[in-house]
Amino acid sequence: MKGPVEVLDLTGVPCPANSARILLKLAQRAGDTLLDIILDDGEPMENVPASLEDEGHKIVARERKGKQWKLRIQKSL
Repeated sequence: MKGPVEVLDLTGVPCPANSARILLKLAQRAGDTLLDIILDDGEPMENVPASLEDEGHKIVARERKGKQWKLRIQKSL
C-alpha cells in the first residue's frame, strides 16, 4: 500500500450522499490504496458496504465505535 491512510468522516451524512463522497474520494486516490471512513450506524452501515463492494472495492476492516463505524476500504485497481 502506498501513502498514509486518509480518514473521511461522514458522520451525519445521509445516504446516498455518503456513498457518492466515498466513491469520489477513492477515484482521486492512486490504485491499491487504503481509505478509512467513519459512518453512522443504521442506514449508512446497511447500504454503504454493499455499494462499495458492488464497485469492486474491498472492506478490509470494520470496527464499531459507539454509534459510528470505522471501515477501512482498499481501492480496487
